[in-house]
Amino acid sequence: MSAAGLTITGLAAATRAVDPTGVGISQSMVGHVVGRGRSAREECSRHVAELIAAALGQELASLFTDDVLMSVESTSTRGSEKEGLGVRVEPLMTPLELLAYLRKSPSWLDREIRDGRITPIYVGRSRRFDRQQVLTQLATPAAA
Repeated sequence: MSAAGLTITGLAAATRAVDPTGVGISQSMVGHVVGRGRSAREECSRHVAELIAAALGQELASLFTDDVLMSVESTSTRGSEKEGLGVRVEPLMTPLELLAYLRKSPSWLDREIRDGRITPIYVGRSRRFDRQQVLTQLATPAAA
């Protein structure tokens, strides 16, 4: 970004220019990807990586590593569907969303994770939960 002489605002505008849909990436998303602060993210979707690489005129591999599988679709998009399959993909829940859904307290969730009854999914530095997986994990001890 520095080599291209772009700021976060400039890079966001450049992604809109190279995006076939004209949408591009928001300034906040660019900040999350290129930032080093508390809101910085270690991963991004393949779409975001491709738009940033195209806007900077660089190869994708020169800017991003593919060590971790890049998500093809956003995990935050509500009600997305896998292309051509007609299967509804449920987004992962944040701890607060899970607690509200189960009507439980944060201490209950911490205890369930510590005791191994619930297994979180780590997305970067944050915990997420698959609702069906959590319900299955909670039902298993009750059946025994």
